[in-house]
Amino acid sequence: MFNIRLGIPEMKEFWDSLKKKVKEKTASKDEVLLYQKLGKAMRLLSANPRHTGLHTHDIEALSKRYEMKVWESYLENNKPAAGRLFWVYAPNQNDITIIGLEPHPDAKKNAYKKITLSAVDGEEK
Repeated sequence: MFNIRLGIPEMKEFWDSLKKKVKEKTASKDEVLLYQKLGKAMRLLSANPRHTGLHTHDIEALSKRYEMKVWESYLENNKPAAGRLFWVYAPNQNDITIIGLEPHPDAKKNAYKKITLSAVDGEEK
């Protein structure tokens, strides 16, 4: 079992805001759906990052840029701009820190250059 952490500041702020909106019943229908999908993905990652439904794989371009192995997992599949989670095993071996949430990048060669990821808690961005 892995501990799920959120990258700072963006992912933590995003999740806290989304969770608050859902709890206060001020979230839009799309926000509620995203909250459910993200929550399910975090539960699956915690139990097994290689769960077949996540389609987890490393992203070489981001790993090189951020100088740590960056993984991508699916929130959904077979939809235009399907959501993708970007994460790392950090800061400890049993931690998974979610450092990004983006629509699936274009299939173009430099698609990952547009993605900016949060920092891992305790590390400079």
